[in-house]
Amino acid sequence: MRLLPHSFAVNAPSSGAPAAAPTSAPAIEPADPARWLVRGHPGYLRANLALFAAGFSTFSLLYCVQPLMPLLAHDFGLTPAQTSLVLSVSTLLLAFAILFAGLLSESIHRKTLMGGSLVLSSGLTLLAAVLPGWHDLLVTRALLGIVLGGVPAVAMAYLAEEVHPQGLGMAMGLYVGGTAFGGMAGRVLTGVVADHTGWRIAMGVTGGLCLVAALVFIWLLPPSRRFVPRKGLVLGDLLDTLAAHLREPGLRALFAMGFLLMGGFVTIYNYASFHLLDAPYSLSQTALGGIFMVYLLGIVASAWFGRMADRHGRGRMLLTGTVLMSAGVLLTLAAPLVLVIGGIALLTFGFFGAHAVASGWVGRRAQRAKGQAAALYLLAYYLGSSLIGTAGGKLYAPWGWPGVVALVSALMLCALATAAWLWRRAPLPLGAKR
Repeated sequence: MRLLPHSFAVNAPSSGAPAAAPTSAPAIEPADPARWLVRGHPGYLRANLALFAAGFSTFSLLYCVQPLMPLLAHDFGLTPAQTSLVLSVSTLLLAFAILFAGLLSESIHRKTLMGGSLVLSSGLTLLAAVLPGWHDLLVTRALLGIVLGGVPAVAMAYLAEEVHPQGLGMAMGLYVGGTAFGGMAGRVLTGVVADHTGWRIAMGVTGGLCLVAALVFIWLLPPSRRFVPRKGLVLGDLLDTLAAHLREPGLRALFAMGFLLMGGFVTIYNYASFHLLDAPYSLSQTALGGIFMVYLLGIVASAWFGRMADRHGRGRMLLTGTVLMSAGVLLTLAAPLVLVIGGIALLTFGFFGAHAVASGWVGRRAQRAKGQAAALYLLAYYLGSSLIGTAGGKLYAPWGWPGVVALVSALMLCALATAAWLWRRAPLPLGAKR
């Protein structure tokens, strides 16, 4: 059985001629609180708070090991490259686990899958804090990457399915804001605790805090009302629907945006530390740690961009976020330190805003099998992080910071062209046939 993709993108005629303008504005289903989570009603607020907690927990658990890498290298007698496995094994397995979580999410209730993933991931982090060996730690981190796959794509699908379209942008923005806060807290808080108590207690604190966040999530999130589980899990169905999503031009463009945006963002953050440790800046490790505080801008940006997307359109706001991110990349070439930090801040603001819009748009375009569409977006997103982040190091060695900026600027040119193309595509009416 082949599942045809249902999309909100315009189907241009095969001749290439522009599509005729609609005679009336697309109809949007009324914001009935009995059928949707509607802005201004208690269920909408509870869902937003729950998904904020989920985003916080997911990214805290994923990135809490980053500031602990020097301590792990010392305790286990590892090289920096070997120590990096403690993060890369999680992100790599997460990228592919998301695909299968998307399939599971079509048969298992969204809340059950997400809640179980968060509780198990927190438990694995608590376990990692007490296991004695390096290989034990790697195994728990690998399992964490697999288990965490049940959260990101499913959260996007839940919001796209349950939240009325008029409030979807803000809801998705708040979820992405939670991921920004978690990414910051997982790095900053864990590093501070480790300075005073060691890496094991730091990981234990993170695991315990995220377990509390998981329980808050389960308590707050309203059960799905619009989700109809499918019977049985067939790998052929997974391949069929993934292929259908990849045939839709608008979804392909959004997947490309995820790859380009995350690839550029991670590359700048990966090598900014090397750049600022070097002359003429010669910053201390403590001062460098403060850079992670600009992640707080991600909370503001994602919520604000989501709200503006509801008001002014997703295409316009996606392009705006990409422009801001591109300007921030170029600003880091300036000599004064204050302008370099300002460029990183502008890059962060633009990235989280654009990501909030793009991730929310995936759920709107994929009218069927939303979990799998979200999974494809996140697969591209994490592959961009891994592949482009590594490529940046190849350029930093011979050409320094300008080489990194040149690579990311090329990515941003591609992202600007893709965002502009998406802006020109008007949505189909709800329920329109392909």
